[in-house]
Amino acid sequence: MTSGQPAHDEELFGPVAAIISAQSEVEAIRIVNGTRFGLGGGVLTADLARGERIAAEELDAGLAFVNQYVRSDARLPFGGVKDSGYGRELSEFGIYEFCNIKTVLVQQL
Repeated sequence: MTSGQPAHDEELFGPVAAIISAQSEVEAIRIVNGTRFGLGGGVLTADLARGERIAAEELDAGLAFVNQYVRSDARLPFGGVKDSGYGRELSEFGIYEFCNIKTVLVQQL
C-alpha cells in the first residue's frame, strides 16, 4: 500500500486492516505519525517494555494500545489528536468536555 490510496490516506473505521510494510521500527513510527489523523493506534510485540515505550512516547495518537485492539471503555478517556478530533469523552476527563466552568473572582474592599 502506498500514499495516494484511500486506505493509506483516509481515516478508516470498521473491520479494515491497512498493511504498510516498513524496514525498521523508526520507519514504521514515521509512517504512522505521518498521517494527518491520530485517533488510535497499537503495537503488537512480545517485548512489553518496548511496546509500552512506543505506545506512550512515540505514537502520535489519542489512544494507544499494546497487544490489544483499539476500543472504547467508559472508564477511560476517548478521543483523538490532529484531524481525528479534539477533547475527550468518557471517564472523569470526558465529563469536563460537556461542562461550562465559570470563574468568579471577588475582592474585598
